[in-house]
Amino acid sequence: MLQDEDVRKSIRFIIDELDAGRLRVAEPSGDGWVVNQWIKKAVILYFPIQQMSVTEVGPFEFHDKIALKKNYQELGVRVVPHAIARHGAYLAKGVIMMPSYVNIGAHVDEGTMVDTWATVGSCAQVGRNVHLSGGVGIGGVLEPVQAAPVIVEDNCFLGSRSIVVEGAHIEKEAVLGANVVITTSTRIIDVTGKEPVEYKGRVPARSVVIPGTYPKKFPAGEYGVSCALIIGKRKESTDKKTSLNEALREYNVAF
Repeated sequence: MLQDEDVRKSIRFIIDELDAGRLRVAEPSGDGWVVNQWIKKAVILYFPIQQMSVTEVGPFEFHDKIALKKNYQELGVRVVPHAIARHGAYLAKGVIMMPSYVNIGAHVDEGTMVDTWATVGSCAQVGRNVHLSGGVGIGGVLEPVQAAPVIVEDNCFLGSRSIVVEGAHIEKEAVLGANVVITTSTRIIDVTGKEPVEYKGRVPARSVVIPGTYPKKFPAGEYGVSCALIIGKRKESTDKKTSLNEALREYNVAF
């Protein structure tokens, strides 16, 4: 199949459309999100049809199958050395990339800051006006084809060294404090009421989240296991651009 030139052209066309933002691996649909598995499959098939080649940028040399993204000035994207994005990643107008990395298939929307040493993995979806602080890790996903990508919705703030992987979903305006880790199996516990309320794989909108632990018994004894604690909500009345840091300061959370 991959020897067929028409198939190769179709795969490359899809990657070009991803690069331009006219297609995306996942997109909002009604009250949820839909994963376009056929697009993710095209990303997977792109690798075997590409040849290794050398790219030289001044004194730097790269040897890879995927070209580097270009035309940042035309796109209205600010890119600080040594930020790198691969062809097939979409960066909207107003995105700022400090020294960081955005992989193929990712979608980063308007006004988002990808701060120093932050990484946006393959096919991850990052919304408008998001701040990915220094060292944030947004996981990528290619296989299995049906697996959902990481989704970070509009106006979220992810504190330093926080990690979101395995198709976890961060809903709009959520705030993650420093070192929060969210996976599909992480216990996300809302501790703001009289009784704890638990979520997995999803941080509800406007939640303020910090790292925590809960006790678990093992054959060798009882130990603290990592979890994430929802300790409050961002106020809807607060201006989004200022409420990110204010939400953390209000709850005395590191960011």
